[in-house]
Amino acid sequence: MTDTAASSATSTARQWVAREPGDLDVFELREVPVPEPGPGEVTVEVRAAGVNPADAKHVAQGTFTEPRPVGYELSGVVTAVGPGTEIVSGPVAVGDEVVAFRVQGGWASAITIPASDVLAKPARLTHPEAANLLLAGSTAAEMLHRVGVGQGDTVVVHGASSAVGVSLLQQARLLGVRVVGTAGESRAGVVSGYGGVPTTYGEGVEQRLRDLAPAEGYAAALDCVGTDEAVDVSLALVADRSRVLTIAAPGRAEAEGFVAIAGAMRESAAYRDTVRPHLVALAGSGDLEVPLARTYPLAEGVEALRFVMGGHPGGKVALVP
Repeated sequence: MTDTAASSATSTARQWVAREPGDLDVFELREVPVPEPGPGEVTVEVRAAGVNPADAKHVAQGTFTEPRPVGYELSGVVTAVGPGTEIVSGPVAVGDEVVAFRVQGGWASAITIPASDVLAKPARLTHPEAANLLLAGSTAAEMLHRVGVGQGDTVVVHGASSAVGVSLLQQARLLGVRVVGTAGESRAGVVSGYGGVPTTYGEGVEQRLRDLAPAEGYAAALDCVGTDEAVDVSLALVADRSRVLTIAAPGRAEAEGFVAIAGAMRESAAYRDTVRPHLVALAGSGDLEVPLARTYPLAEGVEALRFVMGGHPGGKVALVP
């Protein structure tokens, strides 16, 4: 561990901020200071930053009054360490490769952040892959945890070829959980490739799912898309509403008595923090992959987010400074 902070490579960095709540036109790339790390902090030269729908959603729905830095997860190289500081996974030194989640302002070329959000990067993953590991991965982990499924159970996952869905498929397989997942016809190979049983959404999906269910039915239904169809079918297939869960239809969950989770919820945030080392270990052993669709230069952050929000990006997206 390095107890004396090394000089940061630069005293300023480029970083995306949202000037105010709104649509993509409020995003702006600025030159910002990068402070030297104090106790419990590290400075990271960002090699890749994850791009997620939440980056847009939280700006559009936000109530902030000062410019808000954008980006929740990143991968990079440590350039300075605050006095007496260790990261989540232990000692850290200048030059170490790390991942960070949950940060504020990851869409940047460099950033000083709490060491409590930083872990050693899995060597198997590239920086763009590692920068997209923890948001989707921790969401998927919490979904499985909250519905309490295990060896021998069968669950239905709506949006099984999405980023969260693909992580769900992999983590469920490791638990011995069988997944029947809905996806577009062109994405069926993704679902089957990660161990799921694919079927298409759309007219007749409830009957198709019933035909693929075991005799005892589905233990849980997990919704990654938030459509009325996904919610209606979930409620029809699983009687126990504590085992019907959504990450995308909170209004219906509140009105109809099933479970909604989100990273901003205290219980969700606490669980996702605790599961980060486990996910890093899975990625390090090769048991958890992060399919990557494409990368964009940092300066094209808005274009990258527009691509992600357009639906069906075919994998994760990263900004590369």
